[in-house]
Formats: sequence, C-alpha cells, structure tokens
Amino acid sequence: MSFLNDTSLILASFILNGIPGLEEVHLWISFPLCTMYSIAITGNFGLMYLIYSEEALHRPMYIFLALLSFTDVLMCTSTLPNTLCILWFNLKEIDFNACLSQMFFVHTFTGMESGVLMLMALDRFVAICYPLSYVTILTNSVIAKAGLITFLRGVMLVIPFTFLTKRLPYCGGNVIPHTYCDHMSVATISCGNVKVNAVYGLMVALLIGGFDILCITISYAMILRAVVSLSSADARQKAFSTCTAHICVIVITYVPAFFTFFTHRFGGHTIPPHIHITMANLYLLMPPTMNPIVYGVKTKQIRECVIRFLFKGKDISPFNI
Repeated sequence: MSFLNDTSLILASFILNGIPGLEEVHLWISFPLCTMYSIAITGNFGLMYLIYSEEALHRPMYIFLALLSFTDVLMCTSTLPNTLCILWFNLKEIDFNACLSQMFFVHTFTGMESGVLMLMALDRFVAICYPLSYVTILTNSVIAKAGLITFLRGVMLVIPFTFLTKRLPYCGGNVIPHTYCDHMSVATISCGNVKVNAVYGLMVALLIGGFDILCITISYAMILRAVVSLSSADARQKAFSTCTAHICVIVITYVPAFFTFFTHRFGGHTIPPHIHITMANLYLLMPPTMNPIVYGVKTKQIRECVIRFLFKGKDISPFNI
C-alpha cells in the first residue's frame, strides 16, 4: 500500500483489480472489448466525417448526431485504453490524481451523452410538431449554445465528485474492484463516512438522468399526439420512421445505465461483482459501438450517403439499391 503520509491517509495510488472472479479469463474478455472499441472508434469517426463532408446532412438532426458521435468517442476512450492495459498487461496501478481525473471525465461524458439524447428528442419534437419552423428554430447558433450548456451542466455537477472523493480517508486499502475509477467505486473503499457522496451522487443522477428522461418522455408524448392526429397513413409512417433510430439508441444507452446505477446502490449484495463490473463496462462501450450501426441501418439519408460514398465514381445509383 502506498501513502503520501500516515497522518493524512491520502493514497498516492490505487490498484484497479479488473473484473473480480474472472481474473483467469481477463485475456479472453479483452478481445470482445477491444473489438467493440475498434468498431466504436471507426464507426463514430466515419459518421462524423460523413456528416461533415455531405452537404445533404448539414441539418440539425445530423449535427446533433455528430455531437453524439463525438461524445461517444470521448466516453469510451476515457476508460477502454486503461481497461485493456489491465486485462492485457496486468498494469493495475493508477495514480490518485489520475484516478480522480478519469472519474471526472467518465461522469462528465456520460452526462453529456444523456444530454445530447435529450436534445435529439427535442429536435424530433420540433421537426414533427413544427415542421415549417424547424430550420428557423434550430439554427446553428441555437445548436451550439444547447451543446455548450449541456457540456457545462455535466462539468459543473461532476466537479464536486472529485473534491468529495479527495477529502475521504483511505485507511482500509487501495484496491478498487473495478476496471476504471468511478465515483462510488472509489468512495466505497474509504474508511470514512461516504453518506454525502452517496446522496450527492443520487442528486446528480436525478438532475441529469432524471431531467433528461423526463424531457425525452414529454417530447415523445407530444410527438405521438401529433402523429396520431395526422390523416394520412403514409405521413404517420414517415413521422414514426424518423424517430426509430433515436428510440433504439435511447434503449441501448439507458438500459445498461439503469442496471449499473441501481445494482451499485441497491443490489450490491445480490448481484455478483463480475456481472456488475461487466455491465459497467458495457454501459460505456455498447452505446458508442451500436449508435453508428443503428443510425446507419435505420436512417435512409445516412444509408444513401454511405452507399454513394462507397460507390463514388462507379455507375451505380445508391437510391436503387
């Protein structure tokens, strides 16, 4: 155990122990994680490049999608390289301040992910309920301000995590049964009172996740009411189809997030640690991996642009494929 001094009980470093109970198969676990990470990086950078290069995609919906892809890249990169070093090379030690930094980035980017999904739901609400004013309401300036506010919200709410965690005494050990540093995983190995950490963590979850889910729910309730009132079946089908990809992404993001959040706080003694840690990794990796695939398959404009890009210079019409 490494301490800066014995009186302050501040650790110089932590040991990230990987996935408890599955140490013997760490190497095998790393391969699907590495594959998913590679798909996430390639898919999201490809999607951002496509949106940047194709003028037909210079619309609010796709600008928000590019912002989501950028957030996905940052979110999974904040943990996966370090996780792979643990699984491949058994490099488990992490500096105390580096752990706090990772914790800050993990929670900031997950909050940003939730916020962008909320902004995308509002985008669909404006597009379907106010189609004639869509472009005038969601200008580039409005989109930039909304993205900045979402980012600053995460930063301002997550910064206290680092101070609340740093003030705790660590006299019981420095081994964290996890693959990365998150707020409660670090706090729970402290020998001090973590009630303030737990209460503030729950409050942040409600202010970010709870608020975003409420906005998404209200947006889709208004969308459903507007779509049902349409007289044409084709118009209803078209309106629903524009929301399909976003709904899929919401499910992919929030299901593992809810599982991780509730099991960490209420199911710690009933859920095996290796399941909890595995889901915590998938929570950060599955959305970045699946989002480009979902939007590539479900969104006609992106699918057409991909085909046009792949068959550029060839006598093939992507609209007939």
